[in-house]
Amino acid sequence: MKPMNRSRWRLAAGVCYYRWKRHVQWLLGRKEYARKRQTELLPHVHFQHQTILLRKLQDVEMWMQHNKVTNLRLAAQCLDGIVVQPGETFSYWRLIGKPTRQKGYLDGMLLSHGRVMAGVGGGLCQLSNLLYWMTLHTPLSVTERHRHSYDVFPDANRTQPFGSGATCFYNYLDLQIANRTSHAFQLHVYVTDTHLMGEWRSDMPPTRKYEIVEKEHTMQPSLWGGYERANQLYRHVYALDGEWLQEEWITENRAMMMYEPLLPEAVCRQSGQK
Repeated sequence: MKPMNRSRWRLAAGVCYYRWKRHVQWLLGRKEYARKRQTELLPHVHFQHQTILLRKLQDVEMWMQHNKVTNLRLAAQCLDGIVVQPGETFSYWRLIGKPTRQKGYLDGMLLSHGRVMAGVGGGLCQLSNLLYWMTLHTPLSVTERHRHSYDVFPDANRTQPFGSGATCFYNYLDLQIANRTSHAFQLHVYVTDTHLMGEWRSDMPPTRKYEIVEKEHTMQPSLWGGYERANQLYRHVYALDGEWLQEEWITENRAMMMYEPLLPEAVCRQSGQK
């Protein structure tokens, strides 16, 4: 996992190629993408989650986070109410579209090769993280998800396992979710004054409960210098009465750490995030 330094022109050419490739997949691929929205909510909540909007993070100016809230509101409006019918696939970027200034998106926090920077539409990873985490607690199937390559902030106050999010970058780092069930699912997502809120709802009541479990977590020095972090995520499936049914492997995560492991607890509190 040694970092690779590429020229600005090589990076720009790569972005153009992969964006073009994604558009071709959207147009000519065999997937049936969800696009129908309805204001009336389906009756049964399968999972709901919320994440706080503003956090004090080391080396991140607060104006970036305030702009992020605007970006999240705009993107949430594109996704709220989307119904994923049986056989359809939810595509994060196909529904949101390219975030541009003309659409009202602002400069927010982006992570590029482990560095914090400002960019138009920055902060939308908080929404893709939320959607991925919620989906793991439903019968829906994640068919495309991209892990974060860098672990930027320490674990202080973390409430979810490392690697339980999904990074996004228009349009080729997409989050895609397939509905392989026989029932419709609907996404309800919105922004309050303090939190990003989300729900997966359906026309059928839940029949299972899910727990996400981390295994084989390691922080080890790498040959090239620095540290690498890795783990495996599994899903425990339970009946509604609590009976354990099965364990399912979800994914493997590997990331380059951008901070020293085993930091003093006081330092973690100042620079960490949930």
